[in-house]
Amino acid sequence: MREFEQLTSVEMANEFISRHRLSFLYISMTGCSVCHALQPQVQILLSKYPEIQLGAINAQEVPAVAGSFSVFTAPVLLLYVEGREYIREARIVHLDLLDEKIRKIYDLVTGQSSDETVK
Repeated sequence: MREFEQLTSVEMANEFISRHRLSFLYISMTGCSVCHALQPQVQILLSKYPEIQLGAINAQEVPAVAGSFSVFTAPVLLLYVEGREYIREARIVHLDLLDEKIRKIYDLVTGQSSDETVK
């Protein structure tokens, strides 16, 4: 299973997003039980989408993240396509709905069905 790249500054997060055509940012906080329970589930879900690069940043360790990414709660899940935000989910995330949203964008951007990449 692919790991999240740990980002330690807003600059690193912005560079991560601009460096990859498809990037996923997982913003969490220390001591957030929802954040820690959800991250491995999101990691498993995103294994179906090999072209999406995974990044994680802790908003408690990097407080500037809140202002830069308009984060008011945690966790926040962001999908970027060519540097532009396409999906934003926060706090309570329904994984099947998130999967459906990601699949539609992924299939359009990559020109392939995510179902094909799993086989």
